[in-house]
Amino acid sequence: MSTQLGRIAGKAKTDPKCCFTSLAHLLTPEFLKGTWRQMNRRGASGIDGETMKEFEQDLDNRVRDLCDRLRKGTYRAPPVRRVEIPKGPSKVGTRPLGIPTVEDRLLQRAVARILEAVFEADFLDCSYGFRPGRNPHDALRALRGVIVTKKVGHLFEADIRGYFNHIQHDWLQKMVAHRIGDPVILSLIGKWLNAGFMAGGVVTRTEEGSPQGGPISPILANIYLHYVLDIWFEKVVKPRCKGEVYLTRFADDFVVNFQYRRDAERFQKALKLRFKKFGLELAEEKTRLIRFGRFAREDLEEAGEKPETFDFLGFKHVCGTDRGGKFTLVRIPCVKSCRKFLAKTKEWLKRHMHWKRRDQQRQLDSMLRGFYQYFGLHHCKPKLDLIRREVQCQWRHSLRRRSQRHRMYWCYLNSRSWFDLPYAVSTLHTTV
Repeated sequence: MSTQLGRIAGKAKTDPKCCFTSLAHLLTPEFLKGTWRQMNRRGASGIDGETMKEFEQDLDNRVRDLCDRLRKGTYRAPPVRRVEIPKGPSKVGTRPLGIPTVEDRLLQRAVARILEAVFEADFLDCSYGFRPGRNPHDALRALRGVIVTKKVGHLFEADIRGYFNHIQHDWLQKMVAHRIGDPVILSLIGKWLNAGFMAGGVVTRTEEGSPQGGPISPILANIYLHYVLDIWFEKVVKPRCKGEVYLTRFADDFVVNFQYRRDAERFQKALKLRFKKFGLELAEEKTRLIRFGRFAREDLEEAGEKPETFDFLGFKHVCGTDRGGKFTLVRIPCVKSCRKFLAKTKEWLKRHMHWKRRDQQRQLDSMLRGFYQYFGLHHCKPKLDLIRREVQCQWRHSLRRRSQRHRMYWCYLNSRSWFDLPYAVSTLHTTV
């Protein structure tokens, strides 16, 4: 974080009611070039077709021109290029992704840095998504601590239907205005929200939603749920509950743990009304209240039943026991995560069938290590070994399709060094 952003973050932390009315002066050529160095250079092009490499070739002049237009108030936010991406191997349909132009992406990321410096002081500890220094493993660690050590026996699992597509612009701008009073910054945010999208050569204006794909979208989505859910939960829900209650949220995915079922049922009813006020809706087919935790496990065992399981951040959570017979939270990769990864490796092998075997090995090695890096928790070793074996089966099938006169039998492949793929390390994240 730059020195100026550090001072702003310090002021926002010490004075929770401070409204920053002068921030646009931070958008200097030097600040934009510093932001450029932090950006992903492999991003796709927007509606103008300009690539990151082309923009960088004349970076100094393009940045100065952008700052001049910002100072004169002549900057116009272009529509984003809409691309439909598949939801996943287990889902039907696609998800819209908005791709801004390179110039617009740079400016969005610069403004997002300013918003992060201001609002990071306001975000609560229960929020983990799209925040610097926080990742999914931190959310999983916090959730595990609640389930294992706190007095909770009921879990509310929620899913927001089309969250990014239903963010209300009016409400969002009011929420941002609580802390940001600079008219230039507020005007830029309004321009991006109302820019619309281009699909098939036709520009469509939108009155709600924040397109996924832009650098400004994550922080705006986090601000929206901060006011809609986090603060409401902390100041209204918690004081009215009879027992202990804990919220864990990562972006738009969240679970709530309750000590008493009556508190959970009241929260479920109140949440629907709260979301309706702000244009959001719960997906009923994915929202449920279940018995879960050490107390739930003991009660259900007496009745001859087993606690239900739930998925969160790619993991399936199961009530289990350790070697000493005590309660423990078992987390393994969920079916959706495994299918999504295997579909990705299968598609890659199909498109690169005729690569050299060593090159294929290096790529599959990299893909597996990335999968292990996220899912390498204590109880996941058997599942990860199964994924490795399935990738080897896919690879073998791809090699056999190269020729009708193949020798790709297991006895041959297992003796080849180029066919070896890495195993998972079971103790990779023992503290998560």
